[in-house]
Amino acid sequence: MDGRLRLGLEVAALAAFTLVGIALIAPRLFSPLLNPSRMTMWEAMYYTRLDGRRVQCELCFRRCIIPPGERGFCGNRKNVDGRLYTLVYGKPAALQIDPIEKEPLFHVLSGSRILCVGTAGCNFRCSFCHNWHLSHMKIEQLKYYRLTAEELVDLAGSHGCVGLHFTYNEPTVFYEYMLAVAKEAKRRGVYFGFHTNGAINPEPLRELLQYTDSVTVDLKAFDEEFYEYVTEPTERFKPSTPPLEAVLRTLRIVKEEGVWLEVVYLVIPTLNDDMGEVREMCLWMRENLGEDVPLHFSRFIPACKLTKLPPTPVETLERAREIALEAGLRYVYIGNVPGHPAEDLYCPHCGEPLILRFQFTVMEYRLVGGRCPDCGYEIPGLWSREKVKSTGAYRKK
Repeated sequence: MDGRLRLGLEVAALAAFTLVGIALIAPRLFSPLLNPSRMTMWEAMYYTRLDGRRVQCELCFRRCIIPPGERGFCGNRKNVDGRLYTLVYGKPAALQIDPIEKEPLFHVLSGSRILCVGTAGCNFRCSFCHNWHLSHMKIEQLKYYRLTAEELVDLAGSHGCVGLHFTYNEPTVFYEYMLAVAKEAKRRGVYFGFHTNGAINPEPLRELLQYTDSVTVDLKAFDEEFYEYVTEPTERFKPSTPPLEAVLRTLRIVKEEGVWLEVVYLVIPTLNDDMGEVREMCLWMRENLGEDVPLHFSRFIPACKLTKLPPTPVETLERAREIALEAGLRYVYIGNVPGHPAEDLYCPHCGEPLILRFQFTVMEYRLVGGRCPDCGYEIPGLWSREKVKSTGAYRKK
């Protein structure tokens, strides 16, 4: 194995363990921000009141019907005497400054730093989640900050970040706070984005996209059976929309709304690594999203409950990338393999390298005004802060 690639794999393994530790201890680093007197509960958006003081949450594909005193599947939304409240408004449990490439976003403000935000809960139950210590928990099981939307945007600016990204756990279950932060960010002309499993319902999604610059969507498979595996449907929490259908709908809506989109496919050995399904997915993307939406094939690293499977062979990722390029997608990357040439951006017209990366670090940046300096070909993306300031809420004006 090439020495550069071997070193990269060792760095990736160390980074995975380090990130878990950082997310667990991060609240102590910002302990002056903790203030237990503010923002305990906040009435939720997007729900319907039913008989018997029950409510139906309309936020995600599950549409949970919640009796009085109970919570929905995500654990973050509670029925209090016939009204639905979010328990996590203003309560981020993880704050971390990351390179934007980590999301991953390879066509947005390359080389910039963003303030990443997460909290408890998720509407999926992935057995391989690297952030299980957040997504599989309830908010009362975690230490968390108490920050208004204005304070959170201030915090990003004070640390030299170009903007904010909601990530780590599923941001849909953080919706009301995320929307408030997005509005405040765009009021100031600051970048805002989020990383999602894509199972949000259309109406809340379209509202949020009015204030959003970019979205990273995890397309976990191209098979409903796999999605049943990661969503754990039960009689009480049986989804009203098949999850894969909901995710594909989200991808189409993001594209329709003109928001920058990048797609991630975590390739897990024996579970979703069938190359026939990969080809079918790539053809669907080409037809429905276009040839310019970046696709990231990420390497699986054992985590959470799924520790007996090996890491994805690099050859499997390379074959998936070949299939995607054959299907007509122009920007196809390999992730979680630091040092691999498929981390880099090449001009699809002349083939020259334009952005060289090592994992999340930009080693060389050759774009000029978003174009290839050798042939002048325009590379799609959000490459400048000026372009970001003209998106989000300002897109519709």
